Amino acid sequence: MQTGFKPVDSLVPIGRGQRELTIGDRQTGKTTTAIDTTSNQKQMNSRGTSESETLYCVYVAIGQKRSTVAQLVQILPGENAFSYSILVVATALGSTPLQFLAPYSLCAWGNISVIMECKH
Repeated sequence: MQTGFKPVDSLVPIGRGQRELTIGDRQTGKTTTAIDTTSNQKQMNSRGTSESETLYCVYVAIGQKRSTVAQLVQILPGENAFSYSILVVATALGSTPLQFLAPYSLCAWGNISVIMECKH
């Protein structure tokens, strides 16, 4: 997987099936990095010839403002990245249990999709 950022790609290579957690202080570009990485997968997915070679991107927005998530939802279709992206959102106004369970629900979806792919 190529993020599109040469320092990240050279220092922290990400293989297929691996996860990357992006954490940091406010206003440091975490969301921008995630959006750019997701958009960069369009080039990688256009090279693939089969469904098994398609790289899917998943994004969990925990505690973000609705306006930030709305911008994300507007950007991804413009980049043709919505067809291979999955978003799980627990906004800042959401309940604490919902924010706690959001990453677990996405991990469960990922595990189910891997199991279903192995059955084919």
